[in-house]
Amino acid sequence: MRTIERDIVAAVIFSKDGKILQALQDPLGRGVYPGCWGIVGGGIEDDEDERSALDREVLEESGIDISGYPVELIHLADGEGIKKLKGTGERVFCKMKFHTYKVLIHDRNAEDISVTLDDEHTEYRWCDPSELIALKITPPSVDLFTKLGYLKTSMLKVVSSSK
Repeated sequence: MRTIERDIVAAVIFSKDGKILQALQDPLGRGVYPGCWGIVGGGIEDDEDERSALDREVLEESGIDISGYPVELIHLADGEGIKKLKGTGERVFCKMKFHTYKVLIHDRNAEDISVTLDDEHTEYRWCDPSELIALKITPPSVDLFTKLGYLKTSMLKVVSSSK
């Protein structure tokens, strides 16, 4: 199996009322973590900077325009997984470098933010951070939300066993 490397931008999107957007990756899809909940994001194209890629990916995957909102880099991490390539369907081993940003939509509560999912996701939900433990979330999200204090180390066994 061929190995590729990708730089990934991702957004932890908070609503005014403190909810976090989670999107369910299509269980039959081409994503690295099918059937898992996670934050939205994707690969940085050759001609893009991180902010442009973040704006584009969030808009493509959720329909939310974050271009008018400030972003803050909150986490850098490495990850890996098997991915099906978009154009060819080839399965590759993907080494990823995640650049995760916090985005606060400070002027709207979750129920007032329109979300339109792309074909990579089948559902979305706005979660209170305390509700994350009940979801089967991606391994990078487990790492991220643990570092941010939303998941405790003792909870990781529950999340890991739900895969």
